[in-house]
Amino acid sequence: MRSILAIAFAAALINPAAHADGQRAGDFDYYVLSLSWSPTWCANEGDARGADQYDPRHDYGWILHGLWPQYERGYPSYCNTSARSPSRGQTDAMADVMASGGLAWHQWKKHGRCSGLTSKDYFAAARRAYNAVVRPPVLRKLDHTVKLPAQVIEEAFLQSNPDWSADMVTITCKRGRIQEARICLTKDLEPRTCGADAVRDCSMTDALFDPVR
Repeated sequence: MRSILAIAFAAALINPAAHADGQRAGDFDYYVLSLSWSPTWCANEGDARGADQYDPRHDYGWILHGLWPQYERGYPSYCNTSARSPSRGQTDAMADVMASGGLAWHQWKKHGRCSGLTSKDYFAAARRAYNAVVRPPVLRKLDHTVKLPAQVIEEAFLQSNPDWSADMVTITCKRGRIQEARICLTKDLEPRTCGADAVRDCSMTDALFDPVR
């Protein structure tokens, strides 16, 4: 029995959990800035919900999904912090880049609390990181849904942000569509190489990419 427990303990050290809840705020290695392609969310979920984000008047493209504290392997979530929760006004003020105050509130609870920042400073950092990314303008010019390799989206980001390298950005897919662009940043919000578990790209060669409505 002791040998079995020893093996299990060793395996846990080699392969830590993907994420850990209730960790100490501010204890992380770097950030992942997640940008979500709004038309994908609307196609997969928002349309069926009748979500306001789906309304064409918003003209959303890449929205700020979140700024996520990350370990070199895995990530913390729902951390213990003495920072006060944001007000309704603070979360609603993020809707121009996050599409809804509800998303801003969820991101604070799950990820922002782990940053070690106040809610005000966390949202300011998230907005600053979002605004520093040049989102490829060519992707907003599509007028119909296309099928393309996920790598094309990564290349578009690299061309628009020439100081980046391929291991600083990851493209993800969901239900056959391009889902997100995830950019790895230092704690000072400078681009950096992603950790091994955050750098894996979507390998689809025929992912759907919907146009901005």
